[in-house]
Amino acid sequence: MNEDENKPKRIASIDALRGFDMLFIIFIDHFFNALNVGVRSPFTQALAKQFDHPEWFGSTIYDIVMPLFLFIVGAAIPFSLSKRQQQNTSVMALYVKLLRRFVILFFLGWIVQGHLLDFDITTFTVFSNTLQAIAVGYLFSSIAYIHFNKNQRIMIFISCLVIYLLLLTLPNVPGVGRGVLLPESSFAWYVDQLIFGDLQDGTQYTWLLSSFGFIATTLSGVFAGELIKSQLPRRKVAFYLLVIGVGGIAAGLLLGLWHPIIKKLWTSSFVLASSGVCFMLMSLFYWIIDVKGKVRWAFPLKVIGMNALVAYVLSHVFNFHIIAEMVLFGLKKYVGDFNYLILTIGGFGILYLILWYMYKNKTFVKV
Repeated sequence: MNEDENKPKRIASIDALRGFDMLFIIFIDHFFNALNVGVRSPFTQALAKQFDHPEWFGSTIYDIVMPLFLFIVGAAIPFSLSKRQQQNTSVMALYVKLLRRFVILFFLGWIVQGHLLDFDITTFTVFSNTLQAIAVGYLFSSIAYIHFNKNQRIMIFISCLVIYLLLLTLPNVPGVGRGVLLPESSFAWYVDQLIFGDLQDGTQYTWLLSSFGFIATTLSGVFAGELIKSQLPRRKVAFYLLVIGVGGIAAGLLLGLWHPIIKKLWTSSFVLASSGVCFMLMSLFYWIIDVKGKVRWAFPLKVIGMNALVAYVLSHVFNFHIIAEMVLFGLKKYVGDFNYLILTIGGFGILYLILWYMYKNKTFVKV
């Protein structure tokens, strides 16, 4: 049988890549920080630094986590929406589902922020969370998929990048000037302050105008999902994903010479470069899992990826480090500075057992 006959409706590499991304959020960043606490060497310090965001300019490995999250959400859109369209689901019913998911993701973002139950308006922030960025990217990318063809969606992608670039370049920020891309000086930051006021998150990150970037990043995932869903041979799909990835990184770096790559602003150059990395990772996972058929190694990632939303929310709402400390109480006197590392591994182990139990019982939480 040809490798491309009877393509599975669910692409295993997408689930594995989603789990890989979540692994960074719920474990890997904490692991390297904890490792550095125990070892305290220049090498482990450099590793730990790669799993934290830079102060402003520049980029680290950890900067790819949030774009990859949006990218994977976009990659799943052609599969989920085309299935509903084939079932002759009405446009109104599709919109009800989209808006429902948007509201749930936005509400979960408020929960993850940790201040919702304060019932104190002074600690509440309107828009300042990864889940809320995903909600915006998912809603508008899904609308684009429903109503526009591929070429039109590419034009929407380009328009988002150009419009946001111009908004960061041309308008005058009172007391600052034009085109300043520094903390608390950009036009995006000014708009957040103007619209959200005291309900702004108070960080260097920007959200409202950065939504142009969130949408573009999610749309880049849609393009990858369409390519995977196409009738092209799988080997060609993997190759095209790789080529697009290299092109995206090159375009982002080139634009970055004039319009810097800044994750906290989600600049257009950052969208291009980070989407390029996402395409390359998608190519790698797709080649290994769906082309070469090597799937067993990815089972732990699939366990996480199939319940990524649960993993994200639980890891932010519950402190599994403290739970592990209760379970492993008394161990510190034997391990010294490595206690933090052991508790980090233990906390992740507890969370993984929950996800594994849900997977074995086919309990998958979706919104």
